[in-house]
Amino acid sequence: MMKPEFSYFSGLCVYFLFLQVTISSEKWMVTTPTRHVLARVGGQAELSCQVIPPQSVGYMEVRWFRSGHSQPVYLYRGGHSMSGEAAPEYANRTQFVKEAIGEGKVTLRIHNISILDDGPYRCSFNDSGFIDVASMNLNVTAVGLETEIHVQAPDADGVIVECNSGGWFPKPQMEWRDSNGETLRHSMKSYSQDEARFFHMKMALLTNRLQGNIICCIFNPVTGEEKQTNIILASEYSHQVLLIWKQRQNQ
Repeated sequence: MMKPEFSYFSGLCVYFLFLQVTISSEKWMVTTPTRHVLARVGGQAELSCQVIPPQSVGYMEVRWFRSGHSQPVYLYRGGHSMSGEAAPEYANRTQFVKEAIGEGKVTLRIHNISILDDGPYRCSFNDSGFIDVASMNLNVTAVGLETEIHVQAPDADGVIVECNSGGWFPKPQMEWRDSNGETLRHSMKSYSQDEARFFHMKMALLTNRLQGNIICCIFNPVTGEEKQTNIILASEYSHQVLLIWKQRQNQ
């Protein structure tokens, strides 16, 4: 009579032991210190992931990947980098930072950032089939280096002032302002992108101001960085416009 009870008790102990091990193995989770990472074109970005609670993850498979891409950005398996399995566009551009791998923290450093690197990323940890994932977004930015202002010959309607700039990412905001910082209504604005996905803009202003300072303002919506280029309408333009207005009024 005692033997079945002992077998039942032993089986129950094994079951609870297995359940405890299973539950404890699923207590860790993957997190990231920030959901948004900023990087400039030509610079570098750091995508960090952390296992909570802290523990050594050197034996785990660690992978960074992008949704919709068949190949990973980076793959670490069996204590080694699996560079041959990574997407070719990241070849020789990634560095696995693992000084804190014993505490569950690792970082993927991406060098020579391009606009094509912009977008969401995910990092995953795989411990014998138990997988957890953390997501982050890499925001790539570029601020245009040159902005030019051109003034067309005045006509009866006034002076057309045109502002041109390129080399921006993402799509910037663009407006005219006067010397008091007040926004001036533009008459035309257009955007285009080149093969490298940099934005180029053109904005025109038709003004009947006889003279004064006019400012072309362009700013990056992600970083808030702003560039200003101004032009002062010279008196020669003012006199020409004034003569045209007088001729028009006398007709």
